[in-house]
Amino acid sequence: MHFELLGRDGAGRLGKWHTPHGVVETPALLPVIHPGRQAIPASEMHAKFGVRMVITNSYIAWRDPWLRQRALDEGIRQLIGFPGPVMTDSGTFQMYFYGRTIEVGNAQIVDFQRRIGSTVGTILDIFATPGMTEEEAGQAVDTTLARAREAVQLRGQGERFPHEAEERMGLALPVQGGTFPALRERSAREAAQLDAAMHPIGGVVPLMEQQRYRDLAEVIAASQRALPAGKPVHLFGAGHPLVFPLAALLGCDLFDSASYSKFAQDERLILPDGTAHLRELEELPCACPVCANTTAQELRSLPQQEREGQLARHNLHVSMAELRRVRQAMRDGRLWELVEQRCRAHPALLDGLRALAGHTAWLERKEPVSKPAAFFYTGPETLTRPTIVRLQQRLLTHYRSPCDQACVVESSRPFGRHVAGLWAKARNHGIQLLVKTPWGAVPAELDDMYPLAQSANPELWDRDAGKGFTRHLDAMLAAHGWKLLDRAELDALPDPERGEGMERAHVAAVCDVQFGRGAGDALLRGELGFRRSATTGKVRNVYSQGEHVLSLRASDGLFTLKLAGARRLHERPGLRVVVDGDSAPFQREGRNAFSRFVRSIDPALRPEDECLVVDEADALLACGRIVLPADEVGTFAKGMAVQVREGIAPRSPDAA
Repeated sequence: MHFELLGRDGAGRLGKWHTPHGVVETPALLPVIHPGRQAIPASEMHAKFGVRMVITNSYIAWRDPWLRQRALDEGIRQLIGFPGPVMTDSGTFQMYFYGRTIEVGNAQIVDFQRRIGSTVGTILDIFATPGMTEEEAGQAVDTTLARAREAVQLRGQGERFPHEAEERMGLALPVQGGTFPALRERSAREAAQLDAAMHPIGGVVPLMEQQRYRDLAEVIAASQRALPAGKPVHLFGAGHPLVFPLAALLGCDLFDSASYSKFAQDERLILPDGTAHLRELEELPCACPVCANTTAQELRSLPQQEREGQLARHNLHVSMAELRRVRQAMRDGRLWELVEQRCRAHPALLDGLRALAGHTAWLERKEPVSKPAAFFYTGPETLTRPTIVRLQQRLLTHYRSPCDQACVVESSRPFGRHVAGLWAKARNHGIQLLVKTPWGAVPAELDDMYPLAQSANPELWDRDAGKGFTRHLDAMLAAHGWKLLDRAELDALPDPERGEGMERAHVAAVCDVQFGRGAGDALLRGELGFRRSATTGKVRNVYSQGEHVLSLRASDGLFTLKLAGARRLHERPGLRVVVDGDSAPFQREGRNAFSRFVRSIDPALRPEDECLVVDEADALLACGRIVLPADEVGTFAKGMAVQVREGIAPRSPDAA
């Protein structure tokens, strides 16, 4: 089995999980199917709902003699009638839910899951409840890890059973630890050293039942910090779609849910922003196939079993639709906006969203430097997103200005067009022009750079935006040593006979902010030449001393690095992706660099950053765009790490 990364937003991943029984696109929902009775036939889930993987309970099948024999004779996939991958649980939840000791051991239930042909089997872990003391939760972690080691050893031994695929059953090795972050990290770190197919985050159902979403976010983040990015992460028992966007943003790839069926038994309808009881509804606020073809009154009048079946279908439609919405938001670069919208459906979810501010450093390492969609301000929480934190920090540490004074102005976008004359006057007098934005005090010449030109915010600021601007302005003044002038003082100064154009300053400023302080000096030596868009007149290509060093992307105002520019930046430290000797000849020819051949990545690089590909002797091979952040090197068995744009020795067209 292997996990292939296709895209990302926040810590969330679009991916393909390749299993012996089929490919699962993630994030994905695994509906819980009872091995003996089904509210919706498993075959219908696959054919009509787009479900590509399900989860069923091996313990329930094991303890029923008739189901056990059928599972052994036919295999679990045949027993439940599902053609795709099937994950099996072990009985841990039954121990928690019913408060009893089950009559099967870890080795026995893992062996049974192998015998019935589970695609992924789960160990009999210990459910660490939120009410446990740290010592009790630690003991649960120790027992879970011991059982994980036992299962890994067991799976690699013995005969191959008739229902097993060519590739032996994958193991789900859960992360436990209650609500103690240090225990969660230890559990995840040690489980990550074992041969697992995926890692569930367990023991979180009580948190969701009690709407403790802040604690849930803390548990997921603590677990994720120590889990390998190259394996899918499963959030056990995440039944309501309200949780999906937040958990996906934190890197959860798989969710399982019995809520579609349990809620139907209670005559409750799952909705994208909550839950409603059928008896309370005059109209059905949904456009799923069930609700589009009936009324609330007609549903209430159905016989109980038929009513439950229709409500279960509605609930599964809504849940699957939310996962499709999450995946599309990732493709569009809009997952943060979706999370912020969904978390306003309940105050406890808003607490979960606000908890992310404590994990900005971890999230920022995962966050792409540019996205295809506009950056929307939806509330105070937007100001703590990694994109804004990164922008503000780079303006403090990467940006350079020849000025010793600064003046703040207000301007609509594009700043450069509206304040070009004022900027030239200010520069003539040694004054840096800063524009007041919700994202901070922004140098006016950076108007085209993501997310500044690609953002939308309300004209009426809230208090948090105002305070945030003041803090960043103070930090900018301190970092750059500027004295702050009033606008009236700037206006009173004489106009210059000839003002400096913003074009070169704009290019140099973007170079520094994007590639690091001083990068503009390396890239923009001597005489510069610009090639402009015939439509907009904006700079598109940058030439230095006759060499094409940069191309400016219209979509985000950032530079694409050309090979001549890469050679200049290679004289400086940083921006490196180091590949091994087996891979180096291919990057030299302009081929993409794959994850398993990457030896190290500059920790300052972020997904979508421009980078230099070098060999282990630091010889330049190519330039391109990075896909993986530095802390994910070596965790993916397959997939691309760098999309190479130019190699130093491209192959001839006649080469084989």
